[in-house]
Amino acid sequence: MTKHIFVTGGVVSSLGKGLTSASIGLLLERRGLSVRMQKMDPYINVDPGTMSPYQHGEVYVLDDGAETDLDLGHYERFTHALLNKDCNYTTGKIYLSVIEKERRGDYKGKTVQVIPHITDEIKSCIRKVVAPDVDVAITEIGGTVGDIEGMPYYEAIRQFALDVGRNNCLFVHLTLVPYLKAAGELKTKPTQHSVKELRQIGVQPDVLICRTEREIPEVDCEKIAQMCNVERRAVIEERDKEFSIYEVPLSLVENKLDDLIVEKLGLTQAKPLVIDDWREMIERMRKPAHQVTIGFVGKYVKHRDAYKSVYEAIDHAGIFHNAEVRVIRIDSEKLAIEGAEKALAGVDGLLVPGGFDKRGIDGKVEAIRFAREKRLPFFGICLGLQCATIEFARNVVGLTDANSTEFNKSTTDPVVCLLDEQKAVTNLGGTLRLGAYPCSLLPGSKARAAYGADLVSERHRHRYEVNNAYRELLTSNGLMISGTSPDGSLVEVIELPSHPWFVAVQCHPEFRSKPTLPHPLFRDFIGASLENRRAKKSDAEGSRRYAVVG
Repeated sequence: MTKHIFVTGGVVSSLGKGLTSASIGLLLERRGLSVRMQKMDPYINVDPGTMSPYQHGEVYVLDDGAETDLDLGHYERFTHALLNKDCNYTTGKIYLSVIEKERRGDYKGKTVQVIPHITDEIKSCIRKVVAPDVDVAITEIGGTVGDIEGMPYYEAIRQFALDVGRNNCLFVHLTLVPYLKAAGELKTKPTQHSVKELRQIGVQPDVLICRTEREIPEVDCEKIAQMCNVERRAVIEERDKEFSIYEVPLSLVENKLDDLIVEKLGLTQAKPLVIDDWREMIERMRKPAHQVTIGFVGKYVKHRDAYKSVYEAIDHAGIFHNAEVRVIRIDSEKLAIEGAEKALAGVDGLLVPGGFDKRGIDGKVEAIRFAREKRLPFFGICLGLQCATIEFARNVVGLTDANSTEFNKSTTDPVVCLLDEQKAVTNLGGTLRLGAYPCSLLPGSKARAAYGADLVSERHRHRYEVNNAYRELLTSNGLMISGTSPDGSLVEVIELPSHPWFVAVQCHPEFRSKPTLPHPLFRDFIGASLENRRAKKSDAEGSRRYAVVG
């Protein structure tokens, strides 16, 4: 039967439960086991789709169109686990399902309560990731123990362990061991209180992963084990990773966590760990042979998690090219004020990511104009494609009022607009073009060369599209539409053939990038930016030699 690992957190949020869960999944896969990953979020929103990036970071989209928590991005980057809508549940989604059942009369007149109806619904959601070919299901519980909104989840996993047998479940609790500078020592009491809170609910952790800035002395590890009723070997030190999040799995291996999990869950089918390629990847990251600087112009740049997957995909491309990628985050509103010449001075490539609403659009359009005119490698994603289309229409075609109806409903040249079938939509939740869609690529295009395929599939999250009424005018002025939906009705990729590397896509390719397999468009964009850097360096050296000779 499928074994279960439940990952919980205590003391403070943002300890890295998602990374820990993903790392455990990676280690188990590297031991020949099949895993499924799942996240339970205690907030009442049905999904994060309508939440501000400042509230919740990026919205991670799956192939089936599910808008999910950003931790599912970690799951996909670290593992090969199949993810779908059953891999992310919120309190809103749980309660919505229960209320719909009550309205249908499924409960036959019974009083609907948190226990058993809400907890039963949570348990049924956990079972959805169980399958005959799944060895281990890893379920992360969002928030921290003691949060009132998380109580039904802790009760549900307590019951679940009784339902399937305690020997088929493993509770991993992530906690904090802070260092108090004034006292000059680490403090274990927060961990003790966190575990006490968990045990009062009826959940006894099997493994404690202790986040810390400094090495935890052996005496403290023994104290934690004794006071929290766990084996000493099950107290795992997890020091902060200043270099890369991809070091986390190796740290857990050093503490023999994979051996412990295999033993405690009786995973006799597990094979020896294969992790050497991951170690080699980390070594390459530590000793890059090249450097490149990317200007990143967005509207949410103050909040790094708002573009989490894009930043990771850039890093993956850097790993491929054995290059350190320095990302300069530029607020698009500030760029509109100070100008692209100043804001983008010294960058080797420009990336404009997705977003919604009109704030900061002028800065993005100005940055793209600069990249087009200065022949700076440019990569546009989602809104980045729409802004590139607007910029081209305004400054090349001469349609000075060109815009998107998202930003200006009365524009005389709506080069980006809503499709007819979307115009009647008023509900924000679940109304976008979401999930994986096929795209046909034009032979001879840079996109076709990057992918090495005529037909690809990428994930989407948007409502507005390039207006087909302007396609002929745009292409006759030099814009290449190098990717469309298979029936040709939707613009998916645009390029400038006369430019060294100018590609924009309507999809979100960052969702398909992994550290061991970078996305081809990110790979080629960073490659073009490196080539631009080499060319600038060569020109500068040539100018110096000429000056000396002169």
